[in-house]
Amino acid sequence: MAERYFTPEEANDALAEVRPAAESLVAHRRTMSVVATRRAKLVHRIAGNGGDFDPQEPRTLQEQFKAEAAAVAQCVEQLEHLGVVVKDLDRGLVDFPALRDDEEVLLCWQVGEDEVAFWHGLDEGFAGRKRLPFD
Repeated sequence: MAERYFTPEEANDALAEVRPAAESLVAHRRTMSVVATRRAKLVHRIAGNGGDFDPQEPRTLQEQFKAEAAAVAQCVEQLEHLGVVVKDLDRGLVDFPALRDDEEVLLCWQVGEDEVAFWHGLDEGFAGRKRLPFD
């Protein structure tokens, strides 16, 4: 059981706070991925010949990665505080717990969508999305 259930209208109203937090989440995850790739390339380069790199670079990349990971965690915490369930960090996919008659369902939204326009059952996931309104 969810602590809170949203109507489709309430979920759309909540987007005023959910959207910027989810967009920030996606941006921080993207930066985290870039830093992780740079770190991996640096490790490979060091293992290969060990030369031609700034000795501060490993520490700098580690600090950047930690900062981005902390920002991601803060975004997730903020979204959960708003009552949504974070499903995909990279896409900014969140679900709003809802009731369809007496059945628990999830209203589904992701970064880039204009409004909360889909729902799915608890066991269906993103692939089972159906267009609102409830049938």
